[in-house]
Amino acid sequence: MAGLIASLPLFHQVAGSRIVVVGSGPMAEAKRRLVERAGAVAVGEAEAHHASLAFVALEDAGEAAAARQRLKAKGLLVNVADKPDLCDFTTPSILDRDPLLIAIGTGGASAGLAKHIRLRLEAILPQRLGELARALASGRDTLRAKLPDGDARRRAVDAALRPGGTLDPLDEGSAGRVEDWLSNPATDAPARLERIALVSDDPEDLTLRQARWLGEADAIYHDADVPPAILARARADAARHPLDTAPDRPVEGFAVILTRD
Repeated sequence: MAGLIASLPLFHQVAGSRIVVVGSGPMAEAKRRLVERAGAVAVGEAEAHHASLAFVALEDAGEAAAARQRLKAKGLLVNVADKPDLCDFTTPSILDRDPLLIAIGTGGASAGLAKHIRLRLEAILPQRLGELARALASGRDTLRAKLPDGDARRRAVDAALRPGGTLDPLDEGSAGRVEDWLSNPATDAPARLERIALVSDDPEDLTLRQARWLGEADAIYHDADVPPAILARARADAARHPLDTAPDRPVEGFAVILTRD
């Protein structure tokens, strides 16, 4: 079925909670550091009744499987290091631009691949991205006062954060422009209408610009036979409409007309 993903990606708030770590040595220590970095407390199996998550870092496969079974019986979700088939959850490679976190996972297929993707992104993403995130958080109430309508706020933010926009995330200076942008955020978000003529049923054949349009659009007007894999690239909350109801000019918000070539 098109559009399926291998795992449900979540950011779990664990500060102050207890997380079980079973094992010793470098592999287990790495898990304890991760737990403590997230603000949780690493505890042993004897305190499993106080926890909901557990890491098992044991070299012996039989011992690891047995520990997993014991913890599962107590109702915990368990990660078994280097054994993705025994994991209820996996841990991604993390790019930290606090408070912005980017988690890169392969569902246990290759931790090395996830790491090297992270290293590439480290070289691309500005160190000040965290400042931009904090400035946007601080300005949330101001933005709501300026643009009470939720769709209008989303369009303004999308327009400001687009490539070349006032708050382009890849521009080191964007964090310093948030205050000025908040004085009149709607100026960056005029009504837009774009057209995409598909060249194939494969979403990989979308251009980068087309994929970005689908990810930003408030409404999609499309042929009935447009593949679900293409529509999956659109925002989950974007309105879907039949192609014959599409406007012929920009009306409100950002709309995309999606047709076969």
